[in-house]
Amino acid sequence: MDLISEITALRAQVACWRLNGKKIALVPTMGNLHDGHLKLVAEAQLRGDRCVVTIFVNPLQFGEGEDFDSYPRTLDEDAEKLSQAGVDLLFAPAVEMVYPAGQAGQSQIEVPLISDILCGASRPGHFVGVATVVAKLFNFVQPDIALFGEKDFQQLLVIRRMTRDLCFPIEIVGVATDRETDGLARSSRNGYLTEDERQLAPALYAVLNAVAEKLQAGEDDLADVESSAINTLKEIGFELDYFTIRRVADLELPQQDDVELVILAAAYLGRARLIDNLTFTL
Repeated sequence: MDLISEITALRAQVACWRLNGKKIALVPTMGNLHDGHLKLVAEAQLRGDRCVVTIFVNPLQFGEGEDFDSYPRTLDEDAEKLSQAGVDLLFAPAVEMVYPAGQAGQSQIEVPLISDILCGASRPGHFVGVATVVAKLFNFVQPDIALFGEKDFQQLLVIRRMTRDLCFPIEIVGVATDRETDGLARSSRNGYLTEDERQLAPALYAVLNAVAEKLQAGEDDLADVESSAINTLKEIGFELDYFTIRRVADLELPQQDDVELVILAAAYLGRARLIDNLTFTL
């Protein structure tokens, strides 16, 4: 596996692959890799001839008081995992490489409406940072296909819409959330959980499933179902950011004839902000 930190070297390698007719698959990450990331890698290898993984902790998507400085950076361990997984190229640029004019001087990309709700409401500017860095990574790597986990469901929709609106010739693939045996969605931030909090954390996914079962059984008072779920999670010990039922296509509130729905939740357990979701059909 090649480990590259310079854009010119990255582009030279990708250009060589393209001359040989290879299909390029990209997996963008912030590092501190776990089995969920490796699941994305495996899917990328099935769909492309060459797999590029990026590791970049993007300061532009962290708000004031968030965990940018303490976010785990484990490049050596990550590189070893990716090498063992058969990744062709790891691109790990410095902040100065990605933002040569500094963050304040960086042109930014905003995906309106869908970026301002849910995680976007509680983390202002977060999805501007996400859209901007993903667009830059797309331009650096110029992949044919890019893969993202469905755990960050809102992020996936933001990236899909940006890709469509800016006419990137890239197929965006969402990969199902990878979970621990007890249902907890794998996340780099799970490392913030204490032992006691780790025992409580799977309840978030359990409540998502219970809500989906209620709705599929015919319950139609969404506000009451949401309120009940929120109370249950608070009693367990979660501090809720949001818990909501939306339609899959655009995360708008469901209308009477909508059948493709998603339950989304964000909640704190101690230091850890956990997000999860569950899509289902009525």
